[in-house]
Amino acid sequence: MNTGKLSEVGASRRPKTGGRAKGTPNRATLLARTAIAKFVDGNAHRLQAWLDEIAEEEGAKTAFQCFMEVVEYHVPKLNRTELGVGQEGKGTQVVRIEFVSTNGS
Repeated sequence: MNTGKLSEVGASRRPKTGGRAKGTPNRATLLARTAIAKFVDGNAHRLQAWLDEIAEEEGAKTAFQCFMEVVEYHVPKLNRTELGVGQEGKGTQVVRIEFVSTNGS
């Protein structure tokens, strides 16, 4: 029988305890990233020769694209951040830039 009381609806739910912390990669992702990092680190001395060979056969642009694809997995990309103009588009933002003399004057 449903009495419509809010206290009864949520009474059986318990807060989630356990699991991984927010932002922590799962095990498969962590293992994949670790394997890629080991591969890149272990073959860094060979990377230049590979890129030179690709540049000879397919051009410098293709070699650079290959390099960027490898780097992308080892060095994370930065996210673009946009600044808003206050709450709900109201208000203004003030940016203050100060120049400080390094020679003591």
